[in-house]
Amino acid sequence: MTQTQQVSTHLLDRVSLWLKQTALNGASLETLVTGFCERLAAAGVPLSRVHLSFAMLHPLYDALGFTWQRGKGVTVEGFRAGQSETDAERFLRSPYYYLYSHDLDHLRRRITPETPIEFPIFEELKRDGATDYFAFVQSFSESHGQGMVGSWTTDAPEGFSDQLIEAMLRLQSSLAVAAKMAVLGKLADNMLTTYLGENAGKRVLSGQIRRGDGETIRAVLVMADMRQSTVLAEREGRQAYIDTLNQFFDAIASPFNRGGGEILSFLGDGFLAVYPCGRHREPSQAAALAAMEAVRQATARMADLNRERRENGLSDIGYGIGLHIGNVMFGNVGLRDRLTFSAFGTAVNEVSRLQGLTKKHSTHIVASQAFTAYAGGEWETLGEEKLRGVRQKLTVLVPSEKLLKIDQAEAIRHRTQESSSEAEQVMLLYRNRNTPQRDIWNKLLQ
Repeated sequence: MTQTQQVSTHLLDRVSLWLKQTALNGASLETLVTGFCERLAAAGVPLSRVHLSFAMLHPLYDALGFTWQRGKGVTVEGFRAGQSETDAERFLRSPYYYLYSHDLDHLRRRITPETPIEFPIFEELKRDGATDYFAFVQSFSESHGQGMVGSWTTDAPEGFSDQLIEAMLRLQSSLAVAAKMAVLGKLADNMLTTYLGENAGKRVLSGQIRRGDGETIRAVLVMADMRQSTVLAEREGRQAYIDTLNQFFDAIASPFNRGGGEILSFLGDGFLAVYPCGRHREPSQAAALAAMEAVRQATARMADLNRERRENGLSDIGYGIGLHIGNVMFGNVGLRDRLTFSAFGTAVNEVSRLQGLTKKHSTHIVASQAFTAYAGGEWETLGEEKLRGVRQKLTVLVPSEKLLKIDQAEAIRHRTQESSSEAEQVMLLYRNRNTPQRDIWNKLLQ
């Protein structure tokens, strides 16, 4: 019995319809690829392995690859921005580079024990008992800046029939359309999350885009700033200063962008982070404790960064952190045709002034009494301060050394968060459209 008799065209049409509907529902690429491969197998298509890679736009990654194997499901791999020699060599010896360099759309090879090892991937396929291999390149646009490459492999004795290849080509087109919809949807999500933050990005995607849209929330507020940035900029030069600033943000800001916290905005060489909470004591206390854990992590990370800088003959980076709690107006402000999400209000002004007091008191951290009442622990009172632009004086405090020590549970939790944070951002898109086309596909490995 031939493959075309075994595989119902009606079932393949159902797979195509599922792709379209699932894409319209806003499914992720992983959902599309997994569901697509499993449905093809269920329809009787004799696939043993499918590989699909997508070039995209994401500040952390170049490309995202999926490998489906019969009975094993899908594995996902993100390829980091920045080309390694190993990745480059692997790509240059792959069927995908052959397709690209010869301006081809498809490549098919029958695989037998006698088949020459034309590409390294064939060694693995031979070991797995593959009999036929079909690779393709599918661009999402004329510029080739985004697209899909992939391959179908079977271990059926007769390989792929012409009729089955024809059906797969039709399905490939349907998959490309569905994948492009998923890519564009995730692109919007990636960019809004990257530039606005997760909360603000979701608000924009949900339709909160009019000037004046917003709400008042209660939150723990964190304001941090780098010291002597002007001196560093003049002494180190533009690029070195930008690198230093990014090192600073990597060290001090990352802890405040997880565990319930979110960085709302970067303000020059500083940032504002919030921990939204309810108005009762329990949620306020939870937010304050989460912020203090982030403070401990940030302090330790800055100590590590400055130690490394000293070993390289560089000066320490100074910093100040202000901690407060209060009501924040959060929403859309700006021009009618140029808006931004921002947080404003008395509490924001106060945390900014508190951060500034770290200079006056020669300390890294200053908190309001309102914050310490929820955070607990040992604090030293500095006194009452009249803050510029604030009517009432605030009692301000600094944490004890004991309060800044990281316990074992926090250290373990921190290491877990560090290892999983990038994996959770496994959607990737290509970011440099000026890169030569050969490099565009360099991460789309076999």
